[in-house]
Amino acid sequence: MAIKDLLITEVTPKPGAAKSIVNAWSAIPKFSGVAQRALFEALDGSTLLELTALTSVEQIGGLTQNWDQLRNQFGADLSSDFRRQLLTFVEAPKDVADHLPTSPYLQLRHVEVPPARFTEYRAWRERTIFDVVRNSPEVEQFLAYHSVLSTDPGVMFLAGFSVDPDSYSAVFSSPRYRQIVQEAGDNFITGGDRGLYTKLYRRVGPAQGEIQ
Repeated sequence: MAIKDLLITEVTPKPGAAKSIVNAWSAIPKFSGVAQRALFEALDGSTLLELTALTSVEQIGGLTQNWDQLRNQFGADLSSDFRRQLLTFVEAPKDVADHLPTSPYLQLRHVEVPPARFTEYRAWRERTIFDVVRNSPEVEQFLAYHSVLSTDPGVMFLAGFSVDPDSYSAVFSSPRYRQIVQEAGDNFITGGDRGLYTKLYRRVGPAQGEIQ
């Protein structure tokens, strides 16, 4: 079952540094208060991302000293700071057997929705987005979270898949789904370009591509 408290950390490596960062990051043992973690690289090679399953949200304060360790170990190889988001679990149209997605590929799908529209949005996504997901075998895992602390607040979907990324992406480029995106833009999305984004990743760690 998906973890309730999820921390997402994303960094931008300097050119040529991604492999050494992955090796260093993967080799670091789980910090206290962390149930599981998984490391991913964006398919376009632009960023590295870690999913961290927290045993409880109260554990977040105890991680700051550990974050200093990450900064000291490979911060010099980054062209960005550590971008972090704390999320809380809402629901799972396709749940995971463990705390985190276990598939070799991951997509993050984000949308910012005004609080006054959120109840209506949840009912709408149940009969539209989630209906597509449940009826698409290409989408193996699909988790819905919401931000607790983030510079990009809102809904975050985590979609896990094993098929070719083009086959997966075809699910969300069908005429029906394009109509769903149009409805979302007309009725629910706020925040301009920051209010809606998607990004694809492949699993690269912590060890041999496994969750730690």
